[in-house]
Amino acid sequence: MNTPMPEAAEEAASTPLLDIAGPRATIRLNRPKHLNRLQPDDLDALMALFDRIEADPEIRVLVLTGTGRAFSAGYDLGSIAERASGAPEEQTAGSAFEVVVNRLEDLAVPTICRLNGGVYGGSTDLALACDFRIGVDSCEMFMPAARLGLHYYKSGIKRYVSRLGADNARKLFLTAEKIDAAEMLRIGYLTAMAPSGALDREVDRLAAVLAGNAPVAMRGMKRAINEFAHGRLDEEAADRRARDSMRGAEIKEGIRAFSEKRPPKF
Repeated sequence: MNTPMPEAAEEAASTPLLDIAGPRATIRLNRPKHLNRLQPDDLDALMALFDRIEADPEIRVLVLTGTGRAFSAGYDLGSIAERASGAPEEQTAGSAFEVVVNRLEDLAVPTICRLNGGVYGGSTDLALACDFRIGVDSCEMFMPAARLGLHYYKSGIKRYVSRLGADNARKLFLTAEKIDAAEMLRIGYLTAMAPSGALDREVDRLAAVLAGNAPVAMRGMKRAINEFAHGRLDEEAADRRARDSMRGAEIKEGIRAFSEKRPPKF
């Protein structure tokens, strides 16, 4: 499962790149000279890649990462300023970014953010929308909205509160202070932290676990967890998925593999 990340100097900046290796897809933000700051074209590319990944039944897990020394510096401030001075009826830069982050959170396959370096601004929410975040021990984060005079979009604030708690959301949004990897781990922003030499090993291990589990069951439980977190559980649909799983092919293989003392083959 190990997919080495190319050095920044080996290729020109571009919209996000997709690599598929067996059941694992990797999306890599690829503007290293600008710390992978996201442009409008990047948002369109991410949406197309999410659709492609979700349409491929062979893909069981997505890893999102960045090229170079940072994960991402967030959304381009110039684009935000340009949209802010435009006509009121135009879609704002914030709303365009919000659509992408929400789409990532709702992606059917489990997702891992490989935080190869710093994560700033809107990209903190992009990473938070992933199911798991594994960061190098030198990474850092900050949310500068209060310094910029920006009221962050509501679904992003809700994600911070539901995943990190109101007190941590207050600290990060209202102080706009930078925190290091140890603090990111303490507050639950990071799922795990690793030295640079062990980062890929940790990501590969988790990706292999997720790729080996029952995809339909995971998809349904991920949906229920997200709905619970946002206070909008579709109880009827969750009950139906649970009942269907009791008669499905996955549970038959899971029980058979358990009794035969072997890994299941879903």
